[in-house]
Amino acid sequence: MLTHSPSMSLPRVEPPGAAKSAAAASTDSSSAHATPLATPWEGYGFGLLGVLIFSLTLPMTRVVVAEWPPLLVGLGRALVAALPAAVLLAVNCSRLPRREEWPGVLGAALGIVIGWPLLSTLALQSVSASHGAVFNGLLPLSTALFATWRSGEKPTRAFWAWAAVGAVLVTGFGLRQGQGALQAGDLWLLLAVVAGGLGYAEGARAARTLGGGRTICWALVISAPLIAVPVAWMAGDAADMARASGTVTSSKALWAFAWLSFGSMFLGFFAWYRGLAVGGIARVGQVQLLQPFLTVLACALLFGEPVNGETWVFACVVIAVIMGGRRALRGASAQPSPRSQS
Repeated sequence: MLTHSPSMSLPRVEPPGAAKSAAAASTDSSSAHATPLATPWEGYGFGLLGVLIFSLTLPMTRVVVAEWPPLLVGLGRALVAALPAAVLLAVNCSRLPRREEWPGVLGAALGIVIGWPLLSTLALQSVSASHGAVFNGLLPLSTALFATWRSGEKPTRAFWAWAAVGAVLVTGFGLRQGQGALQAGDLWLLLAVVAGGLGYAEGARAARTLGGGRTICWALVISAPLIAVPVAWMAGDAADMARASGTVTSSKALWAFAWLSFGSMFLGFFAWYRGLAVGGIARVGQVQLLQPFLTVLACALLFGEPVNGETWVFACVVIAVIMGGRRALRGASAQPSPRSQS
């Protein structure tokens, strides 16, 4: 984990610009310590590792919800992941987030610790994981939308056009799969994409100064008290029902839940944030374009889920839409709004 040197008080009388120079020097030193010299390939490697872990989230969730209540799966994995997060923060004597970092940590907790896992789990009660992968393909655009909104930048018309095409595309896919009507799972998936975009964008904002590892650890730890009681209550109910019916949780479901808790909710974020830090957000962020395709591939090859040709086509088209949206967004990022703050 990263360490943070305590700030030193400055004398009252300083030459003009001295405080600013000292702050800049401190920031440069901290940045150099946070992102050591590394090759772009290291960034791509860590980024790809994070995406590989995330790409198995939906199919693993599908395995667990076949045996456990969805609310228990969505919140329980966050509570389990909070345990190693708390240990890691304590062992490394990690500092508390500063006042300006707390909004980002809280946003990450709301979006990617509670919101996205819970909403996507509810969705997978009624839709397949490969179906969810197509909707989940809009997550990078959702993240970009929240990031530009929070930074005060003005996306180009091209970006809004790509976003509209993506929304129409996944809606059309949902309608085709639902015989002309959106399923309940589709609505949960759309809400999950919104929550995930919020969590990713806010977490990245805090990670600029707090560090990616500390950001996800604090987001997990502060969420734990809120979800501990409902998780314990639901786990007790599930255990009573299992005893009454004589059913036993399969080892497959237990391994899938372990993956969700320690992989998707914890280790995946360390690899992903590390890749972004050493390889650059714009460059390594493109690796996320592979996630819908990798999820559909995992559903077909590893989990035996039937995937028709239409799903493959929609997944590929969604990737193309995301690429177009990201390119338009990079054009907009060069012209921030006067309201943006550094």
